Amino acid sequence: MGTATQVDTPNLSVEATNGVRYAYRRFGSTDNSAPPLVCFVHYRANLDNWDPAFVDALAEQREVILVDLDGVGASTGRTPNTVAEMAHGAIFFVDALGLTHIDLLGFSLGGFVAQEFALMRPHQVRRLVLAGTGPQGGERMHMYVPEVLEVAIRDAIDGEGLLTMFFEKSASSLALGREFLSRLRLRQSDRDTTVNADTVAAHMTAISTWGIPDPAKLVRLRAINQPTLVANGDNDIMVPTPNTYLLAEYLPNAQLKIYPDAGHAFLFQYPAAFAADVNQFLGR
Repeated sequence: MGTATQVDTPNLSVEATNGVRYAYRRFGSTDNSAPPLVCFVHYRANLDNWDPAFVDALAEQREVILVDLDGVGASTGRTPNTVAEMAHGAIFFVDALGLTHIDLLGFSLGGFVAQEFALMRPHQVRRLVLAGTGPQGGERMHMYVPEVLEVAIRDAIDGEGLLTMFFEKSASSLALGREFLSRLRLRQSDRDTTVNADTVAAHMTAISTWGIPDPAKLVRLRAINQPTLVANGDNDIMVPTPNTYLLAEYLPNAQLKIYPDAGHAFLFQYPAAFAADVNQFLGR
């Protein structure tokens, strides 16, 4: 398990007590006492949407678990249309693996799920990493800006669409974005099942509902006492960067990191740098 990578690690599955069979990948270093790092991915994404450069760098120091939640990719069941239900599915998955102590990393929609998981199972989560995400009721999260929405609801999103949503318009950011797109194609065999239209619709509903403006919801963050790394690019147009500052403001034990000349997918634009920051944070 310690030598596998995102490109060649096998697809695994486990059936939980809710009847869902979850598809996942589990790889990385088990040479230390650190708990596994369970990762939740973004809107309409599956296991193959994690950048190998990023997750492999994480796996050099700890065990990494990537998962398709209910109805996503090769996982069975129906994709819920609320973040709370998605978090319940994540709990069923973690319990099915028999994990009692974990770290969590959530990117975008996955960051919404990670927050709910930590609120529902505070005793189970040691540390949190929230990337390109925001709090329930945050700022300008109710509906994507037109530039993003037009791409997000397409039947299929191509590489140029991902660049539009995920990266800055600067030549430097777009160049690194194209390198990221190349890395997504490195895994040639045993790829995950494409996300279907029902999942896309459910994800969009869950995101819009989470983003209904409501400053009163921000106080919920006070209950997440675990050390939390909150990070984003300096110009995220999918989950606007001010929401990362809100997380840092309301979470009692937060560390903030903003990456320059970067958008929503800063973690895939700077995979080595962010992985080093994550490993350092989780290794404390």
